[in-house]
Amino acid sequence: MFSDDTERSSVGTPSDEIPTDLEATKMLDDTKPRHTNAQPDRPRVAIAMAVGLLIVAAFQAALTFGAPLGAAAQGGTNPGQLPDALRLVTGLSTIVWLFAALLVLARGGCAVVPLPEAVSRVGTWVLVGLLGVGALLNLASSSPWERFGWAPFTLVLLILGVVLARSGLPSGRAAPTAGSSRSLIPPR
Repeated sequence: MFSDDTERSSVGTPSDEIPTDLEATKMLDDTKPRHTNAQPDRPRVAIAMAVGLLIVAAFQAALTFGAPLGAAAQGGTNPGQLPDALRLVTGLSTIVWLFAALLVLARGGCAVVPLPEAVSRVGTWVLVGLLGVGALLNLASSSPWERFGWAPFTLVLLILGVVLARSGLPSGRAAPTAGSSRSLIPPR
């Protein structure tokens, strides 16, 4: 039905049929998924989580200094000011939450205090575990302040923590690929 000239013009010349190496590479690059290790959301997640952790630290500090918020803490069994022993506990908790805020900022690439990558990576997962336990304890509390206030707040921090902990390597470092001999552990 078609003449040889029509078929030949629709197919093109032999040089048009085989792409050059540069063209082939470009075609492959266009089909690859656009996933990078840049993680543009990581700093925002880290900052949001650090702000939440600073709110928790401020609450714990207020309890330490005698604020009458005992109904919203420690199961709500001590309305008003906490006894001295529990104020000591909230003072230590304040320090832990402040360190947690520094830890997530380091994991998010917004380090105020430089921490080794392994510390920020493992520490973020430990924090996720603590937030999970905290969320469960707040949900099980007899205090409505903890059940309806701190439990949802802690769940949001937990979700942010999981997102941050699961994020890839900090920007600027390439992730090792399957079959590469590149290790995550730097040489000594």
